[in-house]
Amino acid sequence: MKSISRAGSFLTALAACLLAALPAFAQEGPLENTPPKGITTEEIIKHFGAKEKEFKLARDQYTYRQSVKMQTVDGDTVDGEYYEVFDVLYDEKGKRIENVVFAPVNSLTKVGISREDLEDVRHRVPFVLTSEEIPEYSILYVGQQKEDELRCYVFDIAPKQIVGKKRYFQGRIWVDDHDFQIVKTYGKTVPDIKPGKNDEQLFPKFTTWRQQVDGQYWFPAFSRADDDLHFKSGDVHIRQIVKFEDYKRFGSSVKILYQGQEVQKAEPKDQKAPEQNPEPKKPDAAPNAQK
Repeated sequence: MKSISRAGSFLTALAACLLAALPAFAQEGPLENTPPKGITTEEIIKHFGAKEKEFKLARDQYTYRQSVKMQTVDGDTVDGEYYEVFDVLYDEKGKRIENVVFAPVNSLTKVGISREDLEDVRHRVPFVLTSEEIPEYSILYVGQQKEDELRCYVFDIAPKQIVGKKRYFQGRIWVDDHDFQIVKTYGKTVPDIKPGKNDEQLFPKFTTWRQQVDGQYWFPAFSRADDDLHFKSGDVHIRQIVKFEDYKRFGSSVKILYQGQEVQKAEPKDQKAPEQNPEPKKPDAAPNAQK
């Protein structure tokens, strides 16, 4: 998010401050500072890095509907909103295309939507940490925790260094101890940006939950942010809801593998029409967030 006609200094996100503000969830068990049994942390990281690579390739073979709602809030009053619903599809050559199905007038006045904001909700809110990307991050095992019925290994991660204009994720990830797939993330994209002399770009902390699709892959389903952005000219309260729905395999000659076996294509389903201003709700596999 960038302030409107506001000047300010670069705001650096510190990992310790970020993780100290972790939200609590009704169906989240206590964090147990116990080492993993029968497996080392290095082996867990290797396993989930390989699974994330499979997940990333597999998700590129699915169409889905994504909705993005960003609001500024003054007390209990929403005083500005950006809302968009679009279908992610692929042409005959497998190139990703987006078909916007609903996009009312943007009424945000306190902040502007930047290219980085739009890139974040498409590519970094559904954060992926593959084996190729793991060397770019410092990864610290912090314990085990139960998320609903899932037993998870918990890691804190942060980029080792910021290279050029590349953007990264900094925060916490929860890895299912059975499938070795990331099922939840909490954190933010970094760095915050000061692209111009009279402009700041700050980004909210968010939580993203995944749901299992076709009984095999944990795909992002729901993301929520509720945060104050501290611009030099004043604080702005941001709420953000991102939904990923109606995942369907599309026709392709590319084979998707899961544990060495080809994943069969799902039967096609009718596409649902978008809801006008849908109320945020959590996916079945996600814990309830406090409001």
